[in-house]
Amino acid sequence: MARRHDRSAWTRVVNDEMFLTVGTWSNSDVGGSWQGFHMERISITERAERILHDAASTLMTPTAGECLVCFVARQVDEFGCDGTHRFASQYRDSVAPRATELLARLSAMGACCCDCEMFMNTYEPATRLWSQANESVASDDFDEWADPKPPDNMSPCETTRRGSTKPCANWERTSRSRYR
Repeated sequence: MARRHDRSAWTRVVNDEMFLTVGTWSNSDVGGSWQGFHMERISITERAERILHDAASTLMTPTAGECLVCFVARQVDEFGCDGTHRFASQYRDSVAPRATELLARLSAMGACCCDCEMFMNTYEPATRLWSQANESVASDDFDEWADPKPPDNMSPCETTRRGSTKPCANWERTSRSRYR
């Protein structure tokens, strides 16, 4: 006699409340049976909040091998800066929980108050990624010089080892004096 067990979940909505039943359907040659393990009662609002929370945590999770600076740059570009180190803290909590002094180290390097200060005072794209400087002769016989510019779009992260808070090769420390 062949048996097949399928794990499934069934939902039912009654008066803005969702009833979620999780169990196993057992099917045999003779007939089938339903074995419910538990029934959970949640509102549609709570379910929607869970879905949004799961989506947000997926968006705010560093990709495999993504360095701190690439992660923070991606998050600040996507969500903006809120005046805190929320993205650096998120990276530390999910990738490098042993880096307890990360925020103090960033502060000492010049990013004392928020994530976007990492790009104003601490790190800039590596010089190999910048556009080349150009010199041209204008119509009035004067030389014009176009300074190199940082890239409009960053290259994909060149990855770092798990647990590291060091930047990948796409980033260099700015040449400013140390802040204290």
